Amino acid sequence: MGSNTFVRADVWTVAQTDQGNVVLIRPKESDLVVPIFIGQLETQSILIGLGRLEMPRPLTHDLLMSVMGALEAELVRIEIRDLHDRTFFANVVIKVGHGEIILDARPSDAISLAVRSHAEVYIAEDIVETAGVPVDMIRESSTVDESSPDDGPVITSVESMGPPGPEMERALLNAELEDAIQNEDYERAALVRDRLRELL
Repeated sequence: MGSNTFVRADVWTVAQTDQGNVVLIRPKESDLVVPIFIGQLETQSILIGLGRLEMPRPLTHDLLMSVMGALEAELVRIEIRDLHDRTFFANVVIKVGHGEIILDARPSDAISLAVRSHAEVYIAEDIVETAGVPVDMIRESSTVDESSPDDGPVITSVESMGPPGPEMERALLNAELEDAIQNEDYERAALVRDRLRELL
């Protein structure tokens, strides 16, 4: 699968299902959303980007944004371009000087960068047609219909996680603190601990 025809889209929300976390991509002026399953770390990174949270130390996607800024490059758009064997593929399109560089990327990484840079999001039309779920099927409980024969489970309802508030920020910081301690990165752990104290 793959299409040369793309449509503009929004990162609608991040949600939880029985099978894991998903980011929902909604084409503009469409009654469909495309669910893309993502891991926990990717979920945290997208939520941080959506909430514009200040982390004590830059995460990987924050570092990439800083590198692009230092090189006077600009992320202009991402393209969710292909779906094959239940795996989505994406491009990030970076403007450098008067030209563009197109790089292959995981959709979760591309989305994490897009929400930080306000870059445009595009998705292939045939992905929307094949993997799209009607918006009115999205509800507030967490169940998944696994009867879809071709492209994986069709989400019939999800629990929206929304942009992170103070409680989510504390949870993300606690996860980062635990990771810093496990990796014996005590400088980062001290910074995270100080930020947690500010939130009390």
